[in-house]
Amino acid sequence: MEPEEIKTILAQALELVELHVKGENGHFQVIAVAAMFDGMSRVKKQQTIYGPLSEVIASGAVHAVSIKAFTPSQWQKEQLLNPI
Repeated sequence: MEPEEIKTILAQALELVELHVKGENGHFQVIAVAAMFDGMSRVKKQQTIYGPLSEVIASGAVHAVSIKAFTPSQWQKEQLLNPI
């Protein structure tokens, strides 16, 4: 599975302001930015991202996903501290 395929799945399932996916060999890193993450715990944010990916994870096409989820304001601060 390619990063663009992961990106397509997430973009179709979630209303994201910004989405970055990189990785290879079934191991991916996801950075997702959305207003819906406001007030969510870190675990709930991860569950929100894992949900649309459950089929590809269950199929074995994806082995590991590292997730960072931000609200737009959190993302702005993160960009100042750690630009991509």
